Formats: sequence, C-alpha cells, structure tokens
Amino acid sequence: MNRKLRTVAFQGERGAFSHAAVHKLLGDKVTAVPCTRFEDVFRSVSDGNSDAALIPIENTLHGSVHENYDHLLNYDLPIVGETHVRVAHTLIACPGVRFKQLRRVYSHPVALNQCLKFFAANSQLERIPFYDTAGSVKMLMQDLPDDAAAIASSVAADIYGANVLKRNLEDDRGNFTRFFLLMRRGTKPPLTGTEWKTSLVFTVRNVPGALFRSLSTFALRDISLAKIESRPLRGKPWEYLFYLDFLGRVDDKKVQKALGHLEELADTLRVLGSYPKGA
Repeated sequence: MNRKLRTVAFQGERGAFSHAAVHKLLGDKVTAVPCTRFEDVFRSVSDGNSDAALIPIENTLHGSVHENYDHLLNYDLPIVGETHVRVAHTLIACPGVRFKQLRRVYSHPVALNQCLKFFAANSQLERIPFYDTAGSVKMLMQDLPDDAAAIASSVAADIYGANVLKRNLEDDRGNFTRFFLLMRRGTKPPLTGTEWKTSLVFTVRNVPGALFRSLSTFALRDISLAKIESRPLRGKPWEYLFYLDFLGRVDDKKVQKALGHLEELADTLRVLGSYPKGA
C-alpha cells in the first residue's frame, strides 16, 4: 500500500522535542498527533490511526530509551528514517510572571536533571517532576500560577502563549536525541539518501566466542558498526538480545552476505529497518 504520509504520531504534548523532530524530518505539511504513552504511539500506527510514528531511541547524555527498544520487538513497524534534535531547555512562565517571583519549576524528570547547574545557582527553586516538558507549559497556562515556571522548548512557549524567561539552561550543549521514523510494512518510505544505516536484533547461545564470531561477520566485510546495545531476554534470566546498527543498506551485496553469515551463527535474527542516515 502506497499512500501519502499525512499523520505522524509522537509521545508528549504539542511543543515537545518529539514534536519538533517530526517537523524537522518531514516538514510542516504533516500533522503531528500527540499520544500519552510510547505504546500508544506504536498502536496508533499499527491500528491504522496514523500513517507513521516518530520515537526517541537514544540521548547523548542519558543513553537509550529501553522501552522503545522493547516495543520495536513487539510491533512489526519497520524503521524507515532517523533524525537528531539538539535539546535546548528554556525557562517558561505565564505572561506577567517575573523570575524573582518563582518558587517552583515543573518539567519531565530527565529535563530537570539536565539543568542541575541552573538549579544549583538558584536554590530557591523547587524541582517538580511532570509527565512531559511541553505538558508542563500547557498546565501553567491552564492554572496561571504566579510563582511557577516550566522547562521546555521555546516552541512550547510559542504554542501555548507563554513567555520565555531564560534560555539554554542545559548543563551540556552537546545534548542530542536520536529519533526513529516507523511505518507499517508495505508502505512507501518518504525519505531518500546516499548514506544508509541498518538496525537489527539477534540472539546467540551463551558460549565462549559467540558474540565475537557474530560481530566478525561485519568486520570481515569492512562494514562499520555504529552501535551495539544489549537488553535482557524476557523469560530467560541472564540471557540477552543484542541490538545492532551498522552503516550500509540491507540490499547491498556485502550486507546480504554478512546477514546470511550472521543468520548461520545466531539463534534468532530480525532486521528492524534499513533507512537513510539522519542529520
């Protein structure tokens, strides 16, 4: 089935960093559909309510989003694209509220922990965890407190009509989140590129050298690995799944030979997607 991509599900409220990632990757003509939970995002596409999904998969400071690695196994939604968004945190309050009035700051726990230097310098401010960065701005504009602010993207301030009090609160400017674009199998991917990546998951028996031999299938063919991640294998204590990203397209001859070789060594193997390398 080939139809134009119109709707893209993401987790969070409008103005979240995932929302920004949708438009960075696909432009402003697509409609971003907010969902409460990550599993709701997967279900929205699987059930046909959205054409695609954009999910965060890893952050340069906090590592992988393990829940989404698990969902990639449970839902048959191939990865067809990726993008990266720099996380720039902004202090946002209701119109008329000044910084000296603030006593509380709401945001997602990860965002709060990425601004520890700001809170150390402003010990009068209480950090209050909230379910979503943009959702905290939405809540402020509904409740209109005069002593509270939120940490979110500047886009969230624009969307909900709030004011930006301070910018670049994050401790580390090298704070980026990587996102995967997912679509139902059989749909036409919207992206093209000259450089490609492939993601897969496999298991091997817990015997000496098993993982080494599995990875050597790529080294022998000069295929560069971009990432490897292990996750516990449910139902089998102390056994693991291995998620792997490498540079190359799944229909390249040397890639096909590497995958064929890996299939001989692995107990299970599943390609999660082959997609243009993101910027």
